[in-house]
Amino acid sequence: MIDIKFLRENPDVVKENIKKKFQDNKLPLVDEVIALDEERRKVQVEADSIRAGKNKIAKEIGMLMGQGKREEAEAKKKEVAANAARLVELEASEKELQEKVTNIMMTIPNIIDPSVPIGKDDSENVEVTKYGEPVVPEFEIPYHTDIMKTFDGIDLDAAGKVAGNGFYYLMGDIARLHSAVISYARDFMIDRGFTYCIPPFMIRSNVVTGVMSFAEMDAMMYKIEGEDLYLIGTSEHSMIGKYIDTLLEEKTLPHTLTSYSPCFRKEKGAHGIEERGVYRIHQFEKQEMIVVCKPEESPEWFTKLWQNTVDLFRSLDIPVRTLECCSGDLADLKVKSYDVEAWSPRQKKYFEVGSCSNLGDAQARRLKIRVNGENGKYFAHTLNNTVVAPPRMLIAFLENNLCEDGSVKIPEVLRPYMGGKEKLVPKNN
Repeated sequence: MIDIKFLRENPDVVKENIKKKFQDNKLPLVDEVIALDEERRKVQVEADSIRAGKNKIAKEIGMLMGQGKREEAEAKKKEVAANAARLVELEASEKELQEKVTNIMMTIPNIIDPSVPIGKDDSENVEVTKYGEPVVPEFEIPYHTDIMKTFDGIDLDAAGKVAGNGFYYLMGDIARLHSAVISYARDFMIDRGFTYCIPPFMIRSNVVTGVMSFAEMDAMMYKIEGEDLYLIGTSEHSMIGKYIDTLLEEKTLPHTLTSYSPCFRKEKGAHGIEERGVYRIHQFEKQEMIVVCKPEESPEWFTKLWQNTVDLFRSLDIPVRTLECCSGDLADLKVKSYDVEAWSPRQKKYFEVGSCSNLGDAQARRLKIRVNGENGKYFAHTLNNTVVAPPRMLIAFLENNLCEDGSVKIPEVLRPYMGGKEKLVPKNN
């Protein structure tokens, strides 16, 4: 959410930003919110005037009563009663207008960074850099669930009976590999100076609306019926929520956290074969990272965050590339975003395994995360990035480490988490 003062003073900038995001249907909202805010401020001025005059009139009534001027005192009392009734009306109007302003401001997209490429959707995202040499082996790479089945490592049919489509049982070596990747990612981020965190896996609605747009919320979140609780779609939401309504001392910044959590997502819509198996699912686990920092430091942290993911994947011998998300592919709260994509030897192309975002002060403004600095109070900047999400990571890992005999190599850094195993041997082919 951008600053209403900035919008009042720079309506053309806000409108141009909306156009860059190809959301022209939101252009009328700028003038609408300016008019509503002007009306709200007029109501507030009148209400403040009545509040300020209450003590003055009360003193006047006391003086008049002391002087025996009962009729004049009664007239003042009627004025007080009229003012009180008017104040009730004004406060109700002020509240209603503020809610309308807030609701509109929460749908107007954040101002994107000038470096963001302009494009309508993810087809116009821009490749930044490739890391590692993509390899296509001479032997055929099976579909990822078929690889897992050779290890008796997955049971989608049983999961379908228990929970429906979009769920899975991971078994044996594949389940262990999943946990090993999570544990390695945890230690990888701790070694880079991040504080390890296991957050709540449910959050209240005020946190949900603080960390994401309404469109994202509808597409992602599962609501707990009868309670003001949502299952998290990603742990960055509860980690950023940790700071709701706080005043941080500037000297304590930056706050850098890395978290483990299960994640739950609706994943609406039909998907093609490449998004079946464990690629697009309703439940998965993830290692995440977030940063709460000074505004001037967020560009530097943005680079550090996506580089962490690149370095982790490269340490596991998986080629990756970074893509910069174009304007039309950015969620409304984001200032700038990179996707990290891993190489798929089977598909002979890259696919998304993580996303890094700088949200500026949008989340901090919604959640009231402020900083007490030398020159006064200001809103912090927040950033988040996927360290690793093993279901998708497993696809990249298995394809890139599969041998012609069906075994899977275990990179050296992962062996301590796999009981020293150097490779996985299939149980059936």
